[in-house]
Amino acid sequence: MVEDVKVAYVFPGQESIKVGMGLDFYLHYNSARQVFDEVDKALGFPLSRLCFEGPEEDLSQTINAQAAIMTVSIACLKAGEEISGGALPSPTLVAGHGCGEYAALVVAGMMKLEDAVRLIRERGRLMNEAGRRKPGGMLTMDIDKDTVEGICLTTGVEMSNINAPENIVVSGDDQKLAKARRLAQVKGARRMVQVKVSGAFYSSLMEPAMGGMINAVAQFKYEPPTVPVVSNVTAQPMHSLEAIKEELISQIAHCIKWQPSVETMLARGITTFFEVGPGDVLTRYIKLISPGALTFNLSNAETTNEIIKWRTGGRF
Repeated sequence: MVEDVKVAYVFPGQESIKVGMGLDFYLHYNSARQVFDEVDKALGFPLSRLCFEGPEEDLSQTINAQAAIMTVSIACLKAGEEISGGALPSPTLVAGHGCGEYAALVVAGMMKLEDAVRLIRERGRLMNEAGRRKPGGMLTMDIDKDTVEGICLTTGVEMSNINAPENIVVSGDDQKLAKARRLAQVKGARRMVQVKVSGAFYSSLMEPAMGGMINAVAQFKYEPPTVPVVSNVTAQPMHSLEAIKEELISQIAHCIKWQPSVETMLARGITTFFEVGPGDVLTRYIKLISPGALTFNLSNAETTNEIIKWRTGGRF
């Protein structure tokens, strides 16, 4: 029975950014338009225009990209709720990849949208500034976690994303990354991709941003989550305000444990994942982790209708 299915909502991070995201929902659904309008008002400038029109160079800047991906994810969910007329199942757990965790917090009722977008934009500013103070980058490797751990020990890079089997990201300064790339090739890596970000995110090189995050997190009001949020840092559900506030601070300098997070959700009975937001990055990761998991993308009207058909057994 559909009613017995346990669903998790998952929200993508900065990797899913693209010009034009969210525009179809904005044009056709009032609920999505309200999200963009609220964010534009909260920030005091038209972030929505950056999402819809770019330029890509400005949209992809960390200070804008993280707020943009969160905004579009919430707009996708609101439009999906409007299209379905309430047919979307409620999540048992929510999680987000990196900055996607902020959308999860909004959906869990812990933060108001206007507060979350202000906080995540400050997060982006602080991470970008840390990247200038301690320059570095991120490199994706298509080899197994144990091999990457050995590369980290040898070269001094740090594991910064555990996305899926044979999809691991390391962070470090340029010299260490170059050494890691050469060693990974020796170890059998076939494909390595430089991540388009402004620093060595989710590593110790982000520590200059920690003080600012402590101050920023303290400025906002939080409510207990109505749905447990799975932590990027521990890969376990968070239930308390203190745990989640600590997560917001420590997350920027610690590895994003996406594969362990998905495995935690599976172990707690989740069989169906809704990726809410642009693209299908998390869907691809989930399929690598658990090929039998049922996945849907709530990214546009067409994919939302697929969810409705599933929910109603093909009947409207």
